[in-house]
Amino acid sequence: MDTRNKVLLVVGAASGIGRVAARRWSLAGGSVAAVDIDDAGLEQTAKGLDRIHTQHLDVTDRNQVNSVIENVENRLGPIDCVYNGAAIQPTGLLLEQDPDEIKRVMDINYGGLVNVSLATLPRLLDRGRGSLINFASIAGWVPNMHFGAYCASKFASIAFTEVLYHENRDKGVHIACVCPPQVDTPLRQQAKSNPKIMQTGPAPMSPEKVIEAVERAIDKRAFWVFPGAHARAGWWLRRLLPSALWRIDHRAEGH
Repeated sequence: MDTRNKVLLVVGAASGIGRVAARRWSLAGGSVAAVDIDDAGLEQTAKGLDRIHTQHLDVTDRNQVNSVIENVENRLGPIDCVYNGAAIQPTGLLLEQDPDEIKRVMDINYGGLVNVSLATLPRLLDRGRGSLINFASIAGWVPNMHFGAYCASKFASIAFTEVLYHENRDKGVHIACVCPPQVDTPLRQQAKSNPKIMQTGPAPMSPEKVIEAVERAIDKRAFWVFPGAHARAGWWLRRLLPSALWRIDHRAEGH
C-alpha cells in the first residue's frame, strides 16, 4: 500500500493498534493526524517522528469531532484514510457492572465510531476517493460473559458500518469493518473482572498483524476484515454452531 504524501487520520492513536498504525504510516512516508483523549500516550506515539501530528479528541463530543477534523484538513490537507478505532473494554457480569460504565462503553465504542464516521465520510464522498476503516471486533459476532457491554458496542458498530457501506457503495470510497480476535494491547488490561475465557485459545494477535490485514483489505477494497484464522473460525462458528461457542464460554467461566 502506497502511503507517500497521503494523510491518515488515526482515532485512538495513543496506544495499541492505533499507535502501530500511526507510526507505520509515518515511516512509510505519509502524514498522520493522531487523535485520542490520552495526551501522554499520543506523545509516545509521535516520539521521534515529525510526520505524526497529535491532537486531543473526545470522540463522544460530536462538535469537537467536527472541529478537529476540520483542523486536520486545514493543517495537513484532505484526509485519504481514516482508522476509526477508539475503544475501552472494562469487563464485569452485567448485573454487577455499574450502569454508567455500561453506557460509557457504548458512548465511546459505538457513539464515537458513529461521530467520526459521519464527520469524515461525507468529505471522502465529496472527493470520490479514500478509505474509512471502522474497527469493531470478533466480540461483535461472538458474545462472552463478562463482555456484555463491550460486545453490545461492537455488535452495534458492525451493524452501523455494514449499513453505511451498502448505503454508499459504488461511490468511490472504500469502507471496511475490521473484526480482530484478542490483540496484545493495553486494552486487555481493562478486563478487571478476570474473564477466564481470555486465557483460552491461541495467544493474542500482535497489533502489527492486524494492521497488515487492514492494509491488504485496502489494496483489495474488501469490506470484511477478519485478521487471523481464529477470528474467521469464530465468525463461522457463531453462524453455524452458536451453542458450541456458549458451551466453551460456560466451561471456561464455570457457570
